[in-house]
Amino acid sequence: MISVQALRVEFGPRILFNNLSFSVQPRERIAFAGHNGAGKSTLMKCIAGIIPPSGGIISAPKGTKIGYLPQEGIHVKGRSLWTETESAFGEIMALKEKVDRLSDELIKMDPRSSPYGDLLEEIGELELKLYANDPSLMKPKIESVLKGLGFQDKDFTRDCSEFSGGWQMRIAMAKLFLQQPEILLLDEPTNHLDIETQIWVEQYLVNYPGAILLISHDRALLDTLCTRTIAFAHGRAEEYAGNFSYFERESVLRKDIQLKQFTSQQREINEIQRFIDRFRASAAKATLVQSRIKMLAKIERIPEPERADAVMNFKFPPPPNSGHTVAKMEGVCKAYGKLQIFNGFDFEINKGEKFAIVGPNGAGKSTFCRLVTAQEAPNSGKVTLGHSVAPSFFSQNHADELDPDLTILQTVQAVASREAMPLVRNILGCFLFTGDDVFKKIGVLSGGERSRVALTCMLLKPANFLILDEPTNHLDMQSQGVLQRALVDYPGSVMIVSHNRDFLDPLVTKTLEFRPGEEPRLYHGNIAYYLDKKAEEKSSGFTPTRKPPSTTSDAEHGRVVLTKRPDETTPGVNRKDQRRIEAQAREARTKILAPLEKELESLEEKIAEQEAAQATLTAALSNPDISSDSEKLRSTTNAVEKITKTLELAFTRWSALTEEIEQVKAKHGL
Repeated sequence: MISVQALRVEFGPRILFNNLSFSVQPRERIAFAGHNGAGKSTLMKCIAGIIPPSGGIISAPKGTKIGYLPQEGIHVKGRSLWTETESAFGEIMALKEKVDRLSDELIKMDPRSSPYGDLLEEIGELELKLYANDPSLMKPKIESVLKGLGFQDKDFTRDCSEFSGGWQMRIAMAKLFLQQPEILLLDEPTNHLDIETQIWVEQYLVNYPGAILLISHDRALLDTLCTRTIAFAHGRAEEYAGNFSYFERESVLRKDIQLKQFTSQQREINEIQRFIDRFRASAAKATLVQSRIKMLAKIERIPEPERADAVMNFKFPPPPNSGHTVAKMEGVCKAYGKLQIFNGFDFEINKGEKFAIVGPNGAGKSTFCRLVTAQEAPNSGKVTLGHSVAPSFFSQNHADELDPDLTILQTVQAVASREAMPLVRNILGCFLFTGDDVFKKIGVLSGGERSRVALTCMLLKPANFLILDEPTNHLDMQSQGVLQRALVDYPGSVMIVSHNRDFLDPLVTKTLEFRPGEEPRLYHGNIAYYLDKKAEEKSSGFTPTRKPPSTTSDAEHGRVVLTKRPDETTPGVNRKDQRRIEAQAREARTKILAPLEKELESLEEKIAEQEAAQATLTAALSNPDISSDSEKLRSTTNAVEKITKTLELAFTRWSALTEEIEQVKAKHGL
């Protein structure tokens, strides 16, 4: 469908890629991989015809439609959402209007005339095209795509100018999906999508009838969708016949093989050169020397493997100690005009807990963060921080508060503690600011770059309670990994508003879901667990509802339920029966709950042991003695895979056991 031949793109002295050639076949799904600035978006713009390449040819069959979704910069106004989306069918509408116009002309013509027959034939051909693109299906198609992307019926008549940047991108995506071009170019399509919408888009793209070229930092999407990867690094592009995870594994193996081949060849070249140097002056060896010189000239040199980008890591400053309760919300109500966000909401965050905050845009996630950090006050109720709690909050708005006249380095050094000062350059490198980049002024940076500076500043502050609002939006895979590993090791409490499933899953142990018109609900597990539970609820027809203000929240379960004080008795029950109920509860704790809790404790100890063993084996893979021995490498790799599967089973049992314990507690009022 598309052929790229000997493509060259350069900006001044910098060559993004040279002599790049590849082709795109019908229904192919290709991922563009590489760090930020490697040329992925530039190549996509070249294919879309937005910028011309410096050399080479991009060709496609005549009539091939190419649709392009950029990262940002789309803003529509002056038209309703429905009218703007309906314009995706502009060609069909024009075709229908033409058929209607020609039909009116046909009525006025003599049926026996030659022009009548010609016009009738033309109308027939146009109606065949209309039949293939039935206009009567437009309305259900538009509704299906808009609702899949998170829009509601009431949004259809709103002017597009009322929607924020993230929703503007959804409008553009809806039009592209409805147009169904033969080739779809998507640059970070899931950046502004909540998890449910991400999953809908993922399934839509899996079934998309055309070819897809994709740039994304969403590993789950790349692995599910793509069957081929083109990786860009150091001015070169390499193809891999698999998804992103395959590319990561295969690229390591390729570099290892190339290094061994290069080392072996260099050893051979050095031996030949030594022979030439030793016997060059010997007349008796002249023939042999000349033979070796010719041999050396004929050797096709294997290029030295490029060094992999250094993976830098950092650790958070040691957090100050705090009390067990980190933050507490009691009877919180919050509304903006008629829009009610919280209605008598109670919640408690304890020391060391790590939450994912998920839900559609506008459901109250950012409001919740601002309430917890006292940036906003509730309309009623109380929000308190625990003893010696030192919170640190990152939001996209913080990027706009940076001083435009300071350099990146000055900005970060201004907030770094004395202990962290020597690590500033290293941490900036973790977030893509290397070399002379650190001397750029804040005022010349893009929005994404400013966000990364604001994130770096926040991470350098000693804190025991981190609140992160969409921290990975402008980070590449490597930087996401750096932040993820630091947060996994962080001993303080963490709340993360994010829709990045791969980033959140190894990190969080609880998921707090926000939905418009419903009370927030807590799921005792990571994102994978949360999605499984949502699927179960959907299949069973469960629909949560907004609870009245007189109820209070069970903080442990994250659900709003009627509660009673410990000294209250059950209504309609006398004291003798009350004591019997309490005795049954104690018996349930002894006979049912205790064995479950004992199994959970034992399981957690085993998981800790297995995780330690997994870490040891993973570290061993980088040991030269093992990596250079194929048999040892294979054995160690098999051991890592085996213990990983064992851990997965253990975590599955841990989730089931935790839920069973919670059900027993709820049933017996424990």
